[in-house]
Amino acid sequence: MSYFTDMSWKDSLKDIIDIAIVSYIIYHAILLVRGTRAIQLLKGILVLVIIWALSTWFNLYTLKWLMNQMFTFGVLAIFIIFQPELRRALEQLGRGKFLGRSSAEDEKFTKLISEVIKAVNYLARRKIGALIVFERETGLNEYTESGIPMHSMISSELIINVFIPNTPLHDGAMIIQSNQIAAAACYLPLSENPFISKELGTRHRAAIGISEVGDAVSVIVSEETGQISLAIDGQVVRDIKEESLISKLYEELRPKSNSKEKRPAFWKRKGDGNRGEMD
Repeated sequence: MSYFTDMSWKDSLKDIIDIAIVSYIIYHAILLVRGTRAIQLLKGILVLVIIWALSTWFNLYTLKWLMNQMFTFGVLAIFIIFQPELRRALEQLGRGKFLGRSSAEDEKFTKLISEVIKAVNYLARRKIGALIVFERETGLNEYTESGIPMHSMISSELIINVFIPNTPLHDGAMIIQSNQIAAAACYLPLSENPFISKELGTRHRAAIGISEVGDAVSVIVSEETGQISLAIDGQVVRDIKEESLISKLYEELRPKSNSKEKRPAFWKRKGDGNRGEMD
């Protein structure tokens, strides 16, 4: 108790800062090794520490001597075993990512958009119809359950293969949740808006319909013309250019910052559903 009694407010503040920094480093170290084989190695080291503690507690001299010898060379062994993780940590520290704002989510999001754009461009060039739906705040589990569960990592090759004609999953929508493909061949509600252009087919009406019942974002590839469209908030931008599509997907799907982003000029709320030519 005397230790805390004699502490000044400066000492208390210093200790708080010290603990916060150490906690922050440990937290990022855990994020760094999460999902890698280093987790299993850490579990093995924890078992050895428990064995050493038990041998000390019960005075098991031979086992304690063996564990002491092991820990003598343990520091060197740790550097050898965790060499890939340590190298990655030093690389991130050099890029300012380890102690700064974690960019793991940004990198995942950028890769997601890149893979989707690559797949959509491939499908558009070959006039292969596709409908990709991105879940946002409003859950889409009701619609993923109508399709075939996938729970797959996103890659352009997988997206392309899903929509290849005459394959089991090509007919229906692909739904993306939490940076993964949740399901394919999903059935979506069709829009009943009477002002939608009669030129639009089932795929586009489904994309508009899912955006009317929630806040989902849909990317459509026309099977007849190969044009790419984007459906948001019950409206559709038809024959959207690649730069505008990327910009809009980043704006709508990227985790929001405190400042509100201004909508690009190409996005018009009125009348977009009546322009262009689609299936």
